[in-house]
Amino acid sequence: MNAVDAVLSVIFPIENSDGEIVNIKGYRAQHSRHRLPVKGGIRYSSQVDMQEVEALASLMTYKCAIVDVPFGGAKGGIAINPNDWTEAQLERITRRYTMELCQKGFIGPGIDVPAPDIGTGGREMAWIADTYAQFNPGDVNGLGCVTGKPVSLGGVRGRAEATGLGVYYGIREFLGYPEVQEKMKHHGLIEGTTMVLQGFGNVGYWASKFFHSNGAKIIAIAEYDCGVYSRDGLDIDKLSEHKKRTGSFKGFTDATVVDDPMKLLELECDVLIPAAMERQIGLKNVKNIRAKMVGEAANGPLTPGADEYLRQRGVLVIPDMLLNAGGVCVSYFEWLKNLSHVRFGRMNKKWDEQGKSKLLNLVEANAGRKLNEAERRTLIHGAEEHELVYSGLEDTMIVACHETRSTANIKKVDYKTAALINAIAKISSVYSASGSMFTK
Repeated sequence: MNAVDAVLSVIFPIENSDGEIVNIKGYRAQHSRHRLPVKGGIRYSSQVDMQEVEALASLMTYKCAIVDVPFGGAKGGIAINPNDWTEAQLERITRRYTMELCQKGFIGPGIDVPAPDIGTGGREMAWIADTYAQFNPGDVNGLGCVTGKPVSLGGVRGRAEATGLGVYYGIREFLGYPEVQEKMKHHGLIEGTTMVLQGFGNVGYWASKFFHSNGAKIIAIAEYDCGVYSRDGLDIDKLSEHKKRTGSFKGFTDATVVDDPMKLLELECDVLIPAAMERQIGLKNVKNIRAKMVGEAANGPLTPGADEYLRQRGVLVIPDMLLNAGGVCVSYFEWLKNLSHVRFGRMNKKWDEQGKSKLLNLVEANAGRKLNEAERRTLIHGAEEHELVYSGLEDTMIVACHETRSTANIKKVDYKTAALINAIAKISSVYSASGSMFTK
């Protein structure tokens, strides 16, 4: 399971704002095709190379297996800093890269389904979907070639916050386990839990928002250029408004602005959540980490050496391949929506409301009390699409966390090893059941 099944490396020229011709390098790796399609994001970063893409593709294979999403693992990337290019240039780069994927058979609703990652979002996914449609005009399921699209173009409500919400569900579940509470000397509730986050992008923002709205005390958030700290807890909505307005945490008056954001990771807290880039905690700074639990919301934020050191010290590490799987879970829901060609809840919302209304009529007739209109609307409300997505994601994360915990307790291993054991067992069962056309 170490080697990738297939890799694509492309180079194409693009003219930049200075009139210079720049060669753009793009990659796509398909790690395991035991289940099709394969699934994985596309990132735009100057750090992208083939080795990174292959490693992240393998992580996607295990991640999908852990949360029982029936996809193989893949990953893609373009080696650019998106801030160096105009929107028009980014569109040309994205469409040219997609054209290469189409021509080489590395994209399609039954083959390979990309999604957003670092440096990309709904805008880029919409460009990819449109380019795929130009090359495959008769594919009725063409919108399923990519996920993370805007809702107006076939996306699913709840996708933007999915990874951060999955982080919330995962941490909540682990804090509820008695053995975790005993090891952390923690009360087991989100309310009152002190937290430090690194990163305030899509994942960091939504994770912090869900934790904050459920009573957690977020004392610090670190960004790439600075960080903010408040022992009394940060107001996430105010912080988000300030960052949208100014582009930075600098000048935020409701907390202390810290020039060295990495120092915030060393604050004493219950839970530390790195939600930025990989390899943020290594042997140089791991000895200063004072959190009782580290939740890997980013991909590979701990180096192997740092991970081993924390485990030896008794710090609980919730692995990335489990904790940040919310994105691929809801991407799976979006893919299903695109293949079924119907919005979740459209067929049954009113039927559910009618059934609840009849039940309430019976209760009211026997109880002798009529509900007011607001109470009635609340009780008979039929599920909207985002509520169904939240429900499916919550159930998926609860099951995956329980499976990981069970394996860890039975085999006396850490949670990262337990998650890998579960993933490999599920993948091997697919290979064993399908057999091989080349065996006797």
